[in-house]
Amino acid sequence: MALQAYSLARDGEAYLSPHFRVQEFRCKDGSDPVFVDTALVELLEQLRAHFGKAVTITSGYRTAAHNKAVGGAVYSQHQYGRAADIRVSGVPVEQLAAYAETLLPGTGGIGRYPAKGFVHVDVRKAKSRWVG
Repeated sequence: MALQAYSLARDGEAYLSPHFRVQEFRCKDGSDPVFVDTALVELLEQLRAHFGKAVTITSGYRTAAHNKAVGGAVYSQHQYGRAADIRVSGVPVEQLAAYAETLLPGTGGIGRYPAKGFVHVDVRKAKSRWVG
């Protein structure tokens, strides 16, 4: 795990991996910089490879102010560049979360949000699971 800082203005189009660009992890408030943990990018690549479909990031890095504005947890992993809320077209929340579980045995965060149609994944050291 290595936290990296990027400039949205300068690096937004840059690829962090074969399928993910810096801009996909940007805070929705438009702020710069963007923080992303390399382990998160690796996890998302593994999910993409398994399902063979694009992984859409609906929320990546968040500033503390934006996290508060959207009702995020006080110590949300989004604020540290270690989390993403994701969906994969045609893949149910439970199926996506179940496969993420195989990639994060005994570690990381996995939140299931079936009513909203997304899964939260993060690369924290401790294990955390919930349904929102």
